Amino acid sequence: MTNAIWVASSAVLCFQWIGIHFSGIHPPAELQALSAGLAIFGAAFLLSWAAELAQLDIPQALAIALLALIAVLPEYAVDMYFAWMAGQDPKYTAFAMANMTGANRLLIGVGWATVVFAFWLKTRQRAVMLEPAHKLEIFYLGVATVYSFIIPFKGRLDWVDATVFITIFIFYMRRASQAAHVEPELEGPTEVIANWGDGPRRLVTVVFFLLSGFTIFIAAEPFAEGLLATGREFGIEEFILVQWLAPLASESPEFIIAVLFALRANPGASIGTLISSKINQWTLLIGMLPIVYAVSAGQIVPMHMDGRQIEEMFLTAAQSLFAVAILANLSFSVGDALLLFVLFVTQLLIPDPRFRYYYSGFYILLALALVICKRDCREAVMGLLSRPSKSQAPSKH
Repeated sequence: MTNAIWVASSAVLCFQWIGIHFSGIHPPAELQALSAGLAIFGAAFLLSWAAELAQLDIPQALAIALLALIAVLPEYAVDMYFAWMAGQDPKYTAFAMANMTGANRLLIGVGWATVVFAFWLKTRQRAVMLEPAHKLEIFYLGVATVYSFIIPFKGRLDWVDATVFITIFIFYMRRASQAAHVEPELEGPTEVIANWGDGPRRLVTVVFFLLSGFTIFIAAEPFAEGLLATGREFGIEEFILVQWLAPLASESPEFIIAVLFALRANPGASIGTLISSKINQWTLLIGMLPIVYAVSAGQIVPMHMDGRQIEEMFLTAAQSLFAVAILANLSFSVGDALLLFVLFVTQLLIPDPRFRYYYSGFYILLALALVICKRDCREAVMGLLSRPSKSQAPSKH
């Protein structure tokens, strides 16, 4: 019964916006943002369930990578809208960068940390131990992170960056697809649906994909514009709303699902999926921004960043570097999670631009300190540099 309520609630959230969309009703900005945001929230759950069900028909490792990609599609939809509009109105470039940097920092500072906290509250174990298979994800995240430091120094996103990031993503997906097929362990609504048989299960999977995809397609623009209009109406900085509220709406279902797995004593799988989502956002999402921007502009031109956007990009890269250093030895402790969370939250309380560089420097120093002072971390980083073997593919979450 509970599973049916979850599915029905998610579908209702989608249909309420579909109804508003086709009725021609134009609600106030704040209600438009709320209604469209709830629709994206519900669609994200349906997408996640559809991706889990699809694992029964494709190789497990590829399914994990696809699940992580699909789980962040709502985030992609919103950010691609901002990038498209930036090609016609340069002021939207700030919103595209805000949404991208906010989503990446939120995923690590809140998502990763919350899984560890949830597991500790459930079991009182003070660390999550990841399987060796996760070296694959950490390796590619590390490669993307090292390259990302080039962008703030250039002050722009261009086709070279797009090529590098998308190539990293393709190599990651290719390596993930080389693992053998393993039957996944489904729980919740997906477990019930999987027992209906191949035909009904595949039909439901397709319906979930189509309904969630259509909902996200028609909700992304009104959600984004509703947020901007709400900020103008209530005197809230639009950059802040786009950077934090939009990613929170689009990624919260993924956080909830990850926490549920952690509470079921499967935290390594939860962290693994969130790491894979980070790779998607830190490679394909960034890589797509200059492409969408150029297509919209009708010419091959880079996305130029102002001082604020450069600061945000540098800070996001620094946080990612520290996160890679933490995970290199396949151990994620409560202390690590608390530090990530505190550093993330305190950033929001200090608007002074100088502190973005202070925090960036602190993240980098912490990463270097881990590698230099901790032997296991240093050896783990050297192991990552030797590239994981083909057998090391993402595990089931």
